[in-house]
Amino acid sequence: MLHDAPDLATATVRVDDCWNRIGTRGDNSCPRLADYSRCLNCPVFAQGAARLLDRPLSDEDLTPQRNADADAARENAESQSALAFRIAGEWLALPTRVLREVDDIRAIHSLPHQRSRAVLGVVNVRGALTIAVSLGELLNMERAADTPPSARNGYPRMLVAAHDSEPVAFPVDEVEGVIRYADTALLPVPATLAHATASHARGVLAWRDGTIGLLDPARLFDSIARSLR
Repeated sequence: MLHDAPDLATATVRVDDCWNRIGTRGDNSCPRLADYSRCLNCPVFAQGAARLLDRPLSDEDLTPQRNADADAARENAESQSALAFRIAGEWLALPTRVLREVDDIRAIHSLPHQRSRAVLGVVNVRGALTIAVSLGELLNMERAADTPPSARNGYPRMLVAAHDSEPVAFPVDEVEGVIRYADTALLPVPATLAHATASHARGVLAWRDGTIGLLDPARLFDSIARSLR
């Protein structure tokens, strides 16, 4: 019996699949089994496998892999996620990989002799004292008196995040939830963004009727570290 490889425009590979007839997958009548015990150890099997592997690939052979590659590319393109939250009248986002938890606002205890206005004090997070930082102060975001209230009437929350350091807590005015995006959807930070958000952002994402600033954890936590010195 001959096993035909798929018909190709360039060549047709024909292999005698004796292992299916007289080998371990057949009636075991092959005299070579006395020397090799299994077809996998036989040079005839190895030569047949090599001929099949060395044959040119057809479009039919390539289609499953192409589909798998395309699916993987689509999955990777949309695998980024960030938590959207509001401070005053501005929406920001922080990659979910650095987030530890989202909780209700808790009492913040001030630290004596703390010079940075961005450092609010410490807060108890699951029994551990955690530094609390004001992103509004850190990013020089002015809380204007005429800032319109959120139409969603969201509740203040405490975000806890960490990036190559101890966790830090951030009080925010409202949490929207997790948004997903592709890296290709990230837009440059507008030159009109005057406050320090511009220097702490990877870029902006089109969101609802405007944009949302995606914070860069490395830059953000570097500024936090400098505030604590």
